[in-house]
Amino acid sequence: MASRWVAVLLAAALAHGGSVCASEKEQLRAVRERLEQLQKALAKTERERERAADQLRASEKAISEANLRLRELKQAEREAERALRELSGRMATLERDIERQRQRLAELIRVRYMGGEPSPLKLLLSGREQGETARLLTYQAYVARAQGEFLHRLQTDVEQLGALEAQARARREELAALVAEQQRERAKLDAQRAERRTVLARISGELRAQRKEIEAAKRDEARLARVVEALTKASRDRARAKTPGGGTVARNEHVPQASERNAAFAELKGRLRLPVRGELANRFGTPRPDTGLTAKGLFIRARTGEEVRAVADGEVVYADWMRGFGNLLIVDHGGGYMTIYGHNEAILKRPGDFVRAGEVIATVGATGGNETPGLYFEMRHLGRPFDPLSWVSLK
Repeated sequence: MASRWVAVLLAAALAHGGSVCASEKEQLRAVRERLEQLQKALAKTERERERAADQLRASEKAISEANLRLRELKQAEREAERALRELSGRMATLERDIERQRQRLAELIRVRYMGGEPSPLKLLLSGREQGETARLLTYQAYVARAQGEFLHRLQTDVEQLGALEAQARARREELAALVAEQQRERAKLDAQRAERRTVLARISGELRAQRKEIEAAKRDEARLARVVEALTKASRDRARAKTPGGGTVARNEHVPQASERNAAFAELKGRLRLPVRGELANRFGTPRPDTGLTAKGLFIRARTGEEVRAVADGEVVYADWMRGFGNLLIVDHGGGYMTIYGHNEAILKRPGDFVRAGEVIATVGATGGNETPGLYFEMRHLGRPFDPLSWVSLK
């Protein structure tokens, strides 16, 4: 319909030798008014999208933090269980020591009192020689002192056992509290995920409406440009829209493997792996189907929750939400090389963390307003993006 309308105007312009009649001026004015209305509608839609995006940002950051907290709680739970096992071992050892000391004390008492040992006063009045009496008194004093020391050690060990039992009870209570907190965090995460789905559904509808408005605006702008051009330069050919071709879709089945130490990043060309398994939806440098802008990275379609791994050793320099990229993580590999991981459901590292090749740093999501779950992956050198497929191997 629009193309026939433009053709009529072109024919009228050619017939009048480029003169603009009143009806054509009215048509031009109507097009301009329509364009102005569309621009106002687009501005309104953009403001609504900004508000929805802010809500989405808060929800997605909360989900990422909750996922990280869940991992930390699980680690704390494992540590508490390990400490409890150590305490149980120490308590068992101490109980055996106490039992041995009780047996030795019982033997000492039996030797001293069951063997008919005379009291010190009887020894002095027994008429024995002074040297023998002194030796017997010294022996009795040694036995009494040894008995006292045994009793003291026994009392100390019993007190220590009581302290360990109290410590074990405290550990058990701490473990129970950790489990309860973990359950609360899981419930909180479920609620946040429900909130995220609601916000995402709403913003997706708004984005679809906005895309329709943008396409309508583009058509109106193109129509207006063609009309003005036809009315002012009748000899000019009407511009023809060109539809760019899409990139070849490939599939990646390999991810980086853990390593003790990597070589310098510049030496890894051709040996790297993509950070997640999935389907490559585009090629570097091809027009993006949603915006028409040139793709500076790769979008790898993958399942939500799939583990995202660092392609090489490096330091996390950014881990936060960014508009258009959702939960975003950037790793500095040195030598001016950086890798970028976007649209994550959860970021599992913090700025300043050092990561190894193959280490899990995030999980796949659809944050930042993306409708399809997957990972956006870029590689840059000195700030300039370059084709990741020239550095990685899909075989």
